[in-house]
Amino acid sequence: MNKPLKTGWYVLYVRSRHEKKVEKLLEENELESFLPMIETIRKWSDRKKIILKPLFPSYVFVKVKSAKDFNKALSIEGACAYIRFGREYARVKEEEILKIKLFTQSDEISDIETSHQTLKIGEIKKINYGSLSGLECEVLKVNNANKIIVRIDSLQQNIIAILPSHHMVDVYEIA
Repeated sequence: MNKPLKTGWYVLYVRSRHEKKVEKLLEENELESFLPMIETIRKWSDRKKIILKPLFPSYVFVKVKSAKDFNKALSIEGACAYIRFGREYARVKEEEILKIKLFTQSDEISDIETSHQTLKIGEIKKINYGSLSGLECEVLKVNNANKIIVRIDSLQQNIIAILPSHHMVDVYEIA
């Protein structure tokens, strides 16, 4: 017996380099979607250029409100499958989507990258300044730069970005 489909954000796996096209087709089909994009510098032998690329290659987030939406998104050209962990479809909490949006749309953060690696060492901080204010994060110190990591548990991913250290305080200082 099938479980009823839960509403919320699902992770749609798409063909390589088809993320923007799939997102556009989802919007044209009146399905809410989200494709987090980041700026990166692309180097060639003769020049450098800033380009936009997906934060999570081959992933597009789709807000599913019904079984019809679920199937409609999967029928979009370029869509391959929904991401699963075991028997369950990967669902992303609304608050995690908001965290990703904060990261990708903030001018205060640079050098964003993703990692599958689960880090065991690091300080837990709370951001007390800017658009990310109130967000708890784990800090890595690499080459005198503070890199913050915000865990996105439902994706089993970490987001890494450079953020000025004066934007963060110890979680223990707040309490």
